[in-house]
Amino acid sequence: MSLGLYISVPFCRTKCSYCNFASDVFSRAVFERYVERVAADIEHAAETAELTGGVFERSVDSIFLGGGTPTILDIAQLERLFVTISQKFAVQSGVEITVECAPGTLSPGMIETLQRCGVNRVSLGVQSFVDIEAASVGRQHKRATVLDDRARLRAAGIEDINIDLIAGLPHQTAESWEFSVAEAIATGAPHVSVYMLEVDEDSRLGRELIAGGTRYHAHFVPEDGAVADFYVEAGESLEAAGVAQYEISNFARAGFESRHNLKYWTRQPYLGFGVDAHSMLPAAESVRFATTDNYDGFFTGAELKASLVSKEQTLEESFFLGLRLNRGVDLARLREEFGPEIHQYDKSIGELESDGLVSRSGDNIRLTARGRLLSNEVFGRFIAVDRYATPTIPEAG
Repeated sequence: MSLGLYISVPFCRTKCSYCNFASDVFSRAVFERYVERVAADIEHAAETAELTGGVFERSVDSIFLGGGTPTILDIAQLERLFVTISQKFAVQSGVEITVECAPGTLSPGMIETLQRCGVNRVSLGVQSFVDIEAASVGRQHKRATVLDDRARLRAAGIEDINIDLIAGLPHQTAESWEFSVAEAIATGAPHVSVYMLEVDEDSRLGRELIAGGTRYHAHFVPEDGAVADFYVEAGESLEAAGVAQYEISNFARAGFESRHNLKYWTRQPYLGFGVDAHSMLPAAESVRFATTDNYDGFFTGAELKASLVSKEQTLEESFFLGLRLNRGVDLARLREEFGPEIHQYDKSIGELESDGLVSRSGDNIRLTARGRLLSNEVFGRFIAVDRYATPTIPEAG
């Protein structure tokens, strides 16, 4: 089965207050050293797979550069990554190649480079089309910047665009959220990702919200109920515009679903390179491994964190990853693969159905609209916490 490749570029112009990823602001002087190291890791991918017990496959049908903001690299550095990939992997014709971009980082030279490197999909980190909302969390672009980037990408022949939106930003109202969703639709972008603001200790805004403080405009963040309403309303508006939901956070016109992200949710193999990059390869069963999320540790030889995925864990993942997708989980297929072991979840499925969190039609189970809002609660019913922690599954637009 062909691989998906993920390249982490953890550099940003500014660190957004809501961000809980392993990215930050660095001097451009470190970019070259980082690219050299990532290129070396790509060159030694087969050896890494062997060390972790994974089966290495050279054929690649999706490539995703994320971060961070890959488009703040120098053009020669970005090209170096693509050249190294083409030298060490068999990149299929028709490959999906995505690059995440912060609006305002797409110079004419950068767009020409994306074309030259075969990039055919761009994910724009818009988050909001309302300038005050974007500025409140540290985004440097304005609405006009996004529209200009979209027009220039289209002129360059790159039509497959994703737009990221976040429900729950400071100063957001029902009216302003409706405006952002309408603007995303009006751009004609065939893919939209809608995330609800995450509140945790891993971001400055999250920590301030937990502490009940006012820094980072935390006291202007909408209530949880309003954020849930925003998410539901976005789904309805996108669906009405022909941008259908196919995963908890992702909506697309027919044929524009993210091939790369589908690999994560359907447990297909992928290899990650760079800081905090995750991988999953087939093995006797399968193996997951990840690089450190610490930039300094990345250069000082921090060991890969690898673990074999047991049959029991594979079954659990098949449930809670499959349920992320609107098409849901095919119990007949799981019964064929795992046998009677799937019946240990019959009680949980019945309870979730009674609670209105999943619906069942024959051998298919899927999240309801309410279940998507409470998805972590649903997923927890399929995880044996005494033996297994939820794996880190990459997510991108």
